[in-house]
Amino acid sequence: MNSDVSRSPLGCLPFGERPWRRLPQLVAGLALYGFSLSLMVRASLGVNPWSVLYEGVQRHTSLSFGTISAVVGVLVLLLWIPLRQRPTFGTAANIVVLACSSDLGLALLPRHPGLPARACLLVAGVLLNGCSVAVYVGARFGPGPRDGLMTGGSALTGRSLRAVRTAMEIAVLVAGLLLGGGVGVGTVLYALAVGPLTQILLPRFAYRTAAERPPRAPETRPAWSLPS
Repeated sequence: MNSDVSRSPLGCLPFGERPWRRLPQLVAGLALYGFSLSLMVRASLGVNPWSVLYEGVQRHTSLSFGTISAVVGVLVLLLWIPLRQRPTFGTAANIVVLACSSDLGLALLPRHPGLPARACLLVAGVLLNGCSVAVYVGARFGPGPRDGLMTGGSALTGRSLRAVRTAMEIAVLVAGLLLGGGVGVGTVLYALAVGPLTQILLPRFAYRTAAERPPRAPETRPAWSLPS
């Protein structure tokens, strides 16, 4: 399968398109994504820009990390209105499953591990994050709140997805820093590794409809086989 993401089918599909096949992939991917965030938080070596924002807000409220991620997700949805973006089932699942799985991960993981353990948590979190993005996006139930903001902003401004995403990440990172969120080597590692990792894995997890699947080569019989 081609490893070029741009050639992979990633558009949102109707809910009724083999949901028994796609729903477990969506939920598993989102649950793993939320858990990957908790791994990076417990590593205390720097998190991704949105988690920097969540940590910053958490310093000023009594809300849990997962609850803050859900509240921010809902607020981001309000920005979809002028962009004429419409939420999907995947959008709602993104908010709910991420909030629950990240809080569950933080409850299960030790709070103050040693430095070697923290380094392992960080690497595991970054690798799991890139893989989980490929899994849940590949289920094709529609974008999450932040992804929809990126695609809508790109359509409105005519800027590339990369440019819009970069501007979003910088703005969120600055806001998180001002609120007291933590930045470190993990933030840099995340920025460098997750994109390429997702690009490599996404074609492997992208669900394809029957019309999108490459035709199978016709079976050929050996010259020595007997006629049926």
